[in-house]
Amino acid sequence: MRDTLKVGDRVQFAYEVPASKTVPGLYPEAKEFSAMPAVFATGFMVGLMEWTCMKVLADHLDEGEGSLGVHIDVSHSAATLPGQTVTVDAECTSIQGRRIGFYVRAHDGIETIGEGRHERIVMAWNRFEAILGKKAKAAGVAPLAPVKE
Repeated sequence: MRDTLKVGDRVQFAYEVPASKTVPGLYPEAKEFSAMPAVFATGFMVGLMEWTCMKVLADHLDEGEGSLGVHIDVSHSAATLPGQTVTVDAECTSIQGRRIGFYVRAHDGIETIGEGRHERIVMAWNRFEAILGKKAKAAGVAPLAPVKE
């Protein structure tokens, strides 16, 4: 990772919620989720927050690097309907070597729907793939295909 990332760097990202990102779409095979209202799912909100943090990091990574979410501590305090736009603000709050901290906040145009903190680790994809290769062998499963850039 280049040394260009600074505490205070931020990105704002807007996303219109499609019907596929509602609670019933989270695990379609789970009858418990399928029976719930079709509002923006917490799992997808978390993913949107992570995506926004990745956008903060994007211009600061070296070729062959990416980031992995390693901690999330956020609230989900209000429901959002399909068709509404969720805007996520992500701000870099700490840089400790490869571990980057963020404050995240999501708003649906009417109210804050979630906020909290997230941490990511910057890692070379080939290193991560080697770790996963060892795990795949130990688990007796097929290794993942290499990350495409």
